[in-house]
Amino acid sequence: MTEPLWRPTLDQIEQANLTAFRRMVRGRWQPDLDDYAALYRWSIEQPDRFWLAVWEFCGVISSRSWDEVAVGCDSRLTAKGGFPGIRWFPGARLNFAENLLRFRDSRRALVFWNEAGFQRSLTYAELFSQVARLSASLIVVGVVAGDRIVGFIPNIPEAVIAMLAATSVGAIWSSCSPDFGTPGVVDRFGQIEPKLLFAADGYLYDGREFDSLSRLRAIQPQLPTVEYVVVIPYRHPQPDLSGIERSLLWPDLISRSQAGEIEFEQLPFDHPLYILYSSGTTGPPKCIIHSAGGVLVQHLKEHVLHCDLRRDDKMFFFTTCGWMMWNWLVSGLAVGCEVLLYDGSPLAPTPDVLFDMAQQERMTVLGTSPRYLTAIAKTGLEPRASHDLSALRMILSTGSPLSGESFDYVYSKIKPDVCLSSISGGTDLCSCFALGNPIAPVYRGELQTRGLGMHVLVFDDAGRPVVGHKGELVCAAPFPSMPLGFWQDPEGTAYSKAYFERFPGVWHHGDFAELTEHDGLVIYGRSDTVLNPGGVRIGTAEIYRQVEQIPEVAESVVVGQDFCGDVRVVLFVKLRSGFALDESLTQRIKDLIRRNASPRHVPPKIIAVADIPRTRSGKIVELAVRDCLHGRPVKNIDALANPEALRLFENLPELVN
Repeated sequence: MTEPLWRPTLDQIEQANLTAFRRMVRGRWQPDLDDYAALYRWSIEQPDRFWLAVWEFCGVISSRSWDEVAVGCDSRLTAKGGFPGIRWFPGARLNFAENLLRFRDSRRALVFWNEAGFQRSLTYAELFSQVARLSASLIVVGVVAGDRIVGFIPNIPEAVIAMLAATSVGAIWSSCSPDFGTPGVVDRFGQIEPKLLFAADGYLYDGREFDSLSRLRAIQPQLPTVEYVVVIPYRHPQPDLSGIERSLLWPDLISRSQAGEIEFEQLPFDHPLYILYSSGTTGPPKCIIHSAGGVLVQHLKEHVLHCDLRRDDKMFFFTTCGWMMWNWLVSGLAVGCEVLLYDGSPLAPTPDVLFDMAQQERMTVLGTSPRYLTAIAKTGLEPRASHDLSALRMILSTGSPLSGESFDYVYSKIKPDVCLSSISGGTDLCSCFALGNPIAPVYRGELQTRGLGMHVLVFDDAGRPVVGHKGELVCAAPFPSMPLGFWQDPEGTAYSKAYFERFPGVWHHGDFAELTEHDGLVIYGRSDTVLNPGGVRIGTAEIYRQVEQIPEVAESVVVGQDFCGDVRVVLFVKLRSGFALDESLTQRIKDLIRRNASPRHVPPKIIAVADIPRTRSGKIVELAVRDCLHGRPVKNIDALANPEALRLFENLPELVN
């Protein structure tokens, strides 16, 4: 059996929240839960008891208790009349913001950095006071439960304050990062008809300052339901609001009320909380509605049990307000830890800026992406030698599959005694199917575990569960953070088609994956981008894992081209400055893929390009590249951070039959 890269110590296991949770479950319901595997089995066999235990162990605050854990299912939480038909914790009345603002003391709640370094911090008492004033001001201007409040905003403390104030009165929060173009913002916010729009005057990225007000002047007329545009003076003390109708500055809105207590609106468990958006690269973005209670109990479970968070922790995740990981990050406030925010490039002004932050703030949980880890590895960065990371106990990675080589880099160059947890979920559930496990080993290239209470399986094409074989990632039972539905989809037709069409009655997530002998998970990429040369299914991540080892390659994208009645695998590489794709480098790439994957994985064509198109959250858009190769139009290019890169893949002479 493969040896793990890391094991928790006996003391770490003994002190973990998961261990305390297992003891609680043993004492109350199931005395024979001897390890995590047994706890996981119990969580999916007795989901009603499991989610009740999460509610109690994590201390969900509610003004009225629930009548039942779930309605519309049998005793095993198998849905009656369809997977989405379940109602969770009916009868409960709670407020999401109240749960995140349960602490009101002098400990730091938010710590904000940007590319220039530390900016400011807010204690829990200060955060509560600022949310209270904004909450009261929102009531003064007529915001009520169910109204949509949106943010076109960088990852600054005001984004968190605005979200908490909106949800404290029962409004629905939705946000886009400020690097979105005007059509991308309107495509999203225009569908949900917001009442208020929050925006900063600008933001930083890669050493440059960007103005947001010019785009705001173009966005505002296309959102006719917006009654107020609230501008936050982030880059300039007195932003010019000319040309922005119904606008006012953040301090002017705050001044409409005095600090005091917050009248937290008590709402049902399934009251809408967030609207998140699909990537929008294959058509107009879907507006996915998430419930307050579902997000709350899922995030508490993931933070408290799977990340072992507690009040002394200092948690960071590199994200924008346009990615669900921002929503996930700020839920850490419910645990009472420090939540660290960052605006800017993770590689500016120097590639080690995030480790400067980790050292100075004594960061305990660092959240990042495979793309970032690959990038810093290729710069030769060795943080364990240059920075004091003694406080760091967990590194999280998500956004795409994490290669074995990145596991090696973390343990050899960042920190050898850290729990490296590659996690996976998505906007669709605003949470995770696969997570970290602070009481279990870490194996190279594997996601540690399936999330408690998430009946995650891998199906073959016939819908049969398989272990040790590649297949479709599914969830075979309902879970609290399932979307309430899609906006403007009253019959649920689009919702059912998105998740339940492939395997009726089972959530089909769209990842190509494999369960391992360690009860871990390997994800090979998205199912809709799986390559199929000669009828053999190949996940794109299997090729990326090899190409990432080539020092000359900065990043790559691999797609399948329809060719002579089959599929030809084509690899595009963006090279680091000073390198060219000559015959020697091409052969070296092919040899590495053949040696570490298989001859079937070797791309017949390898082509150098100047750039790789990505979404604004950093994900490679393989489908868009494939459409370009085949001369098909790419829908909604406004979802891309660099849409001009698509032109590099049109009418390529190297791919002419």
